[in-house]
Order: sequence, then structure tokens, then C-alpha cells
Amino acid sequence: MENQINISYGTSAFLGLKEELTSKQYSSIFVLVDSNTKDHCLDRFLSFCSIEVTAVLKMAAGEENKNLTTCQKLWEDLSFQGADRNSVLINLGGGVVTDLGGFVACTFKRGIDFYNIPTTLLAMVDASVGGKTGIDLGALKNQIGIIREPQRVIVESGWLETLSQEELKSGFAEMLKHGLIANPDYWNTLRTLVEISPEKLTDYIKPSIAEKTKVVLEDPYEKGLRKILNFGHTLGHAIESFYLTQTEKPRLLHGEAIAIGMVLESYLATHCSGLGKSAAVEIKETFDKFYSKVNITTEDRVSILNLLRHDKKNKAGRINFVLLKAIGEPDIDVEVPQELFGKAFEFYRS
Repeated sequence: MENQINISYGTSAFLGLKEELTSKQYSSIFVLVDSNTKDHCLDRFLSFCSIEVTAVLKMAAGEENKNLTTCQKLWEDLSFQGADRNSVLINLGGGVVTDLGGFVACTFKRGIDFYNIPTTLLAMVDASVGGKTGIDLGALKNQIGIIREPQRVIVESGWLETLSQEELKSGFAEMLKHGLIANPDYWNTLRTLVEISPEKLTDYIKPSIAEKTKVVLEDPYEKGLRKILNFGHTLGHAIESFYLTQTEKPRLLHGEAIAIGMVLESYLATHCSGLGKSAAVEIKETFDKFYSKVNITTEDRVSILNLLRHDKKNKAGRINFVLLKAIGEPDIDVEVPQELFGKAFEFYRS
């Protein structure tokens, strides 16, 4: 991966996109949308940059569609529409669209260029930045993928107006994470917000992206430092995967699952990494303030903990956690005694 991340901000960046696409003389331009961005974002995007699009490719919205079946359909669509190695794919959507669209582009004809236009808060501050593309394998998150940066990411906060409160909260969880792993002042600013709204959050998107890009540029392929971005994700991904398979339970968005993961892993950190108890309580109270409590039963926990065996950070069967020594001070590759998991869930529930 080139040691460069190209990010542009605001509606003026779309004029630059048109110039960039023209100068690169692509043979054809494809735009990928899901059912949400087709309805709420596509017309606006096309009017912003007024480009000649060869075809708009469509996929169903939702994490449950981030799979090989969707990829195959899109590869076939590209092929049918005459895409070649000099074509380009523009991913207009949330994290599912940018993750899957990036993977489709990286693998079609052994790799075509792609651009990310994130339309959710989660995709802006996390998913579309850093070059991680990928799909799920069954309910297991992001098991198949490639790390390759898009040609450019264009972040336009106006899209936030199209989001529900749940979607805003999903992205906000990753912003809180950036504070917890790297910037205590940023954490303190975010946790004292009175409400989560597009107006309140717009000013904090750039600082969040800055925290993430700093880490990614130093360690693009997650050999060391980049692992800190996984705080809350070891248990959080297992919880998200579990809820994806449970049709009778409420749907959990990525950030909602990661929020639970961060509370659980804060408790583990008090036992394994020296995080102060008062800091763990502060973290828990912050997430309790912004996120509704999810009722995770004892049976649910067993299934969730079984899913930990598939976590991508595992080595030789060992489950490795990213924990905190203090707020702003992460601790990577921590092994956690199994007997602490039950107590962590009790801490979350309390």
C-alpha cells in the first residue's frame, strides 16, 4: 500500500473529483450504491460532480449482504457492462458499501481503481479510511479482504442529515474509541456532549479521521500499532456476529456492538492492563449515557464467547485483546483469563 491517504472534504471536493477522473482517462465509470444511498444520496452526488456514469450498480443494504454472493453479482454486472482494467468504481454509501465495493474493485480483473464517498458517520470516521476492504464469511465479520487504499476519500458532512439517530450513534462509538486509544482530551470533549446530532458532530469528524490516519500511515498492514484501532472489537465483533444470526432479537449496528465491547474490555483492562477502576466506570457511564442497554442472556454469552475463536487477531489459537493501561494509552496483544469474561458481562449489566 502506498504510504499515502488522500482525503478531501466538503462539496467543493466533488468538482476536484470530476477533474481527477477526467485526467486519469478511465475507460468507464461505475457507481455502487445500496438501496438506501440509491434513494437518499445518488441524485445529489451526480448533481455535485456532473460526471458521465457508465452504469449504477446496486446492492441490498445491510451487513447481512456483505458476502460473496453480492460480490459475484457485482463482478457479473461489471463484466456485463464491459468494464475493463482501466475502469473505475465509486463506492457511495456506508461501511458495508465501501468495504464490499473496495473488495470488488481490488479483485475484479486483478484490481481496478476505486474511490470512497462515505455517506454514514461510521464510514466517514472509520470504514472508508485506511484501506481495509472485505466481506463476511457467514456471520463471521471481515474474514475475507485486502488492504488497499482508495484513490481518494471524499468526506461531506451534509450526508449526515439522511441518517437515523441509531446510525449517528453507530459512528459516534468509533469516534469515542479514537479518544480512548489516542487522545484523552478528545475523549473528554465527546463524552460531555449533550446530544448526538449532525450539527454537533460535524466539527469532530476531521479530528477523528486525523487520529485514525496517523495510526494507519505508521502501520498500514497492522503488524503492531494499527492493532490499537481494534479496542472494543474483539468482543464487539463477536457480539455483532451473534446478533446477525438472531432474527428474533433486536438488530445491532456495528457501533452499538462495539460500544458494548468497549465497556466489557474496559473491565478486562482493570485486571489485565492496569486500567484504574474509576476510568473503567467513567467509560461505562459514558456509554450508558449514549446507548441503550442490551439484554445479553447467559445462553447468549456462551454463543458470543464461542465466536471469539474466529477473531482475526488470534495467533496459534490464543485470543489477543487490545486493552487500555489508561485512557489514551492502549495495550496490545493481551491474553485474558477466561474466568474474567463472565464478570465483564456482569459489569456491563450493572
